[in-house]
Amino acid sequence: MVSNPSLWMYFANAGIVVKAVMLILVAASILSWTLIFQRGRMLKEAQQDSLDFEDQFWSGVELSKLNTAIQVSKDEPNGLANIFQAGFQEFLRLSKQPSQSQIIMEGVQRAMRIAYAREAARLENHLPMLASVGSTSPYIGLFGTVWGIMTSFHALSSSAQQATISMVAPGISEALVATAMGLFAAIPAVLAYNRYASQVERVLNQYQTFQEEFSNILLRKAHSNEFFE
Repeated sequence: MVSNPSLWMYFANAGIVVKAVMLILVAASILSWTLIFQRGRMLKEAQQDSLDFEDQFWSGVELSKLNTAIQVSKDEPNGLANIFQAGFQEFLRLSKQPSQSQIIMEGVQRAMRIAYAREAARLENHLPMLASVGSTSPYIGLFGTVWGIMTSFHALSSSAQQATISMVAPGISEALVATAMGLFAAIPAVLAYNRYASQVERVLNQYQTFQEEFSNILLRKAHSNEFFE
């Protein structure tokens, strides 16, 4: 055995079960890092889109013009733009009917809740996968380690030679690599999940705050329409 073995040598010398465990953990790590970069980019864009939309919304622009700008945009509305459009279009539709302000606002809030639920599902997409990788990878690696150690001792018991540490150490070190790989896959996934879950919660709180503020604006409009009728 060479003095400085590489990870590839550990993999090549491992048994079939430990090799399978290592391959699973490599695949889990690749999947985890892919989701980490993808979710990080998406959440950053969602936060920036929310800030941009709020700046535009509170700039004093007419709601009808803002709604038209969203409709003619080439990009599909996401985040606050989607919630605003759902609520405002429902408000326009119900306002054309002889309905009381309470009925109008119930329909508006229902439309915004549906849009909010869709946005929440979009933001939380794939986060359970990160949690699964973070929680199961150490156990998968531990299984590979336990199996490798069992195999090493079984081979040692069937050997006619006297047992020495030099005979057991290579097999145990190869098996321990599985645990190390499990931790390597789990730690980034857990850290990313905790960070992204916190970011998603902040964004969703921002959405809920906007819903309440927008509902108050539309409620005043609905009352004014009733008054002038």
